[in-house]
Amino acid sequence: MISAPSRPIVVKIGGSTLGAGDTSLEDCAQLQRQGFAVVLVHGGGATVSAWLERLHEPTEFVDGLRKTTAGSRSAVVAVLAGLVNKELVQRLTRLGARVIGLSGVDAGLIRSPLSSRGLGYVGEAPTCDPSILFTLLQAGWLPVIAPIGLTPDGSELININADAAAGAIATAIQAERLVFLTDVPGILDEDGRVIAALDGAGIEALRASGTLVGGMLPKVEAGRAAAAAGAPARIVDGRKGGAVLAALDGATGTRIETP
Repeated sequence: MISAPSRPIVVKIGGSTLGAGDTSLEDCAQLQRQGFAVVLVHGGGATVSAWLERLHEPTEFVDGLRKTTAGSRSAVVAVLAGLVNKELVQRLTRLGARVIGLSGVDAGLIRSPLSSRGLGYVGEAPTCDPSILFTLLQAGWLPVIAPIGLTPDGSELININADAAAGAIATAIQAERLVFLTDVPGILDEDGRVIAALDGAGIEALRASGTLVGGMLPKVEAGRAAAAAGAPARIVDGRKGGAVLAALDGATGTRIETP
């Protein structure tokens, strides 16, 4: 059995890993029973895309980030902070976890300026005010957080990549670990082999070669920032049973190192 650390664990989960074989929610519920303080940050891109298609709203990604227009923002907020968040809360409740769902809007948890890359209502540089999380964790709750936030002045709801949100949260609460669950075994080299550890120089080399692209980019950047703040990050295959527990043992995936 893994010993519970004094600092929280942050787990980022996406819809692509929630299948028949994964046990990520069971892992989180088990960790809470063992005395771990756990924060779960979720995405839900596939569900968002499905709803946007129903609404005949186009979907466009830039470096793994969803362009969010005035027309699509309402659906993004409703699906992530509503449907996906509450389904996860319901599932964790059935597993016996003491869980509460919220978004980055609640208590001003996550704020970010709008992206300067023409992505619409998207924040790329989120920061976290962890006050509400400390209150909830100290009271024994497992927070489940949707990646919807506010602009710095609170005037706009914005879509924030869930990986970036998880990195900001892990940094703010000085997490013991940050675990990204994805649908590949880890970061792969040009030959398709898992890279056990990756530092800043390695990240830049993979970017330059075109090996590191798409949805993996936000994970790596968020992981690097969190690791620099003292929250070691690991990218693992969330489709496998016991993935979260294995990540805490350091037995799987790719570890993000600094510098």
